[in-house]
Amino acid sequence: MSTLGLIGSGHIGSTLARLGVAAGLDVVLSNSRGPETLADLVAELGPHARAATPAEAAVAGDWVVVTVPLKNYRQVPVAPLAGKIVLDTDNYYPERDGQITELDAEETTTSELLQRHLPDAKVVKAFNNIFFAHLAALARPSGAVDRSALPIAGDDPEAKAGATRLLDLLGYDAVDAGPLADSWRFQRDTPAYVVPYAKNPQGRGISMDDPGASADAATLRAALAAARRG
Repeated sequence: MSTLGLIGSGHIGSTLARLGVAAGLDVVLSNSRGPETLADLVAELGPHARAATPAEAAVAGDWVVVTVPLKNYRQVPVAPLAGKIVLDTDNYYPERDGQITELDAEETTTSELLQRHLPDAKVVKAFNNIFFAHLAALARPSGAVDRSALPIAGDDPEAKAGATRLLDLLGYDAVDAGPLADSWRFQRDTPAYVVPYAKNPQGRGISMDDPGASADAATLRAALAAARRG
């Protein structure tokens, strides 16, 4: 049985854990506060889930999702992730993360920062452009007419193929948005961020009680193509 490791177990991490267990994966959760703080979530998820340290989750995962505030990305363990497919959900919020000069100048992307921190891992950007409640609500089996698509970006073709397999297991199609350098196309405040999955979008945002709506690959590709920098 394949294992999904999670470094970070907040809204996105816990949602991915639920989707993973539903898909028949083993799930190893971790956070910065210690395994004992995840006892209730592990009990909810059942026997295919356990809590661990970030390093242990990194070792255990066939895929490892890093879903921590961007300001904490340097705390992600390096050695245990060598050779691993690492899915990065980070978004840049200066009000939370502080100003990051390279990002403000659009010289790099959040995932390129993580890849630099994890030189021997294979980083793929994923799961950052969808509201966690929509991520939970819109998962569909392969072939469903209302299946949604999520964008991925990465520099390693095999890693992107592995990420596509994970998305499929969790209930989503994947749209390849290019290398990590192009992952800005679905970062915060772009047309592909959050709004494609909203039933009642509000500009480039949504209300927290929005029920969600499916967005297929064609819809997502159009949103990615509409992205502009600067």
